[in-house]
Amino acid sequence: MAYKDYYDVLGVTRSASEGDIKSAYRKLAKQYHPDKNAGDEKAANRFKEIGEAYAVLSDTEKRKLYDQYGHAGQVPPGAWSGAGGGSPGADFGGVDASQFSDFFQGLFGQQGRGGFRGGGAQVNIDDLMSGMGGGRRFVQNVEGELQVTLQEAFAGSEENIQVEGKRLSVRIPAGTRDGARLRLAGQGPGGGDVLLTIRVLEDGRFDLSGNDLTTSVDVPVDTAALGGSVRVPTMQGDLSLNIPAGTSGGRRMRLKGQGWPGKSGAGDLYVRLNLVLPGKLSDEERQLYEQLRTLRQG
Repeated sequence: MAYKDYYDVLGVTRSASEGDIKSAYRKLAKQYHPDKNAGDEKAANRFKEIGEAYAVLSDTEKRKLYDQYGHAGQVPPGAWSGAGGGSPGADFGGVDASQFSDFFQGLFGQQGRGGFRGGGAQVNIDDLMSGMGGGRRFVQNVEGELQVTLQEAFAGSEENIQVEGKRLSVRIPAGTRDGARLRLAGQGPGGGDVLLTIRVLEDGRFDLSGNDLTTSVDVPVDTAALGGSVRVPTMQGDLSLNIPAGTSGGRRMRLKGQGWPGKSGAGDLYVRLNLVLPGKLSDEERQLYEQLRTLRQG
């Protein structure tokens, strides 16, 4: 299977800094976000592709493995580990498996967003062991990562993964947090468990802190001066936000209850207002601005 280079996906060089990678991701995520491209399958696939690339390149360890092994090094240490054997130091035909642990961990999870994602990695442990000429080490428990979008984590979703050719359905509860652990009892090889760590991809529009979300919207300078309304994205669709007359740039406004679900109720959504100056002025607009300047100086 051919894979696109993650650096090319984000449009950055291999020497790009963490800040450059984050900035490129946010710009592209806003451009291809499903809410802005309803019904556009190409945009949806591009959004997922961008998320996959960012999930790897924004993580120091994953990026190091990717730079060294390419797409075979996507899964971080600890993914696809066995409670009943097959750990670093096991005998694979006389070769110390610890020499290859990073590579194998990446190989097992080379399909999908992280270790798992709809139709993800399929691994036959018995074939792998016998093919290496070593003793058979049957893995009882299997660990992996399942990456979901911020919207999927917020609203909940149903995801499909494959383990040893078996299709499994995974329910992501609404309000799931990054790092949450899910256990599929008895669904692993030999009746072991499948242990999933949920990784929530960053969204180009929202920042999450505690139960509160933060977003930003552009406000035309005339709306800020005279008052009016602007459309604000929320996790449940766009809302209209009233802008008081005389609003200054950088002001934060709160939409109560539009944040992340929590045990004691949903948090709030804070909206940062960015003033947008007009571009090229018409002759009439220029005259009006000159009149305004004269009045303010007078």
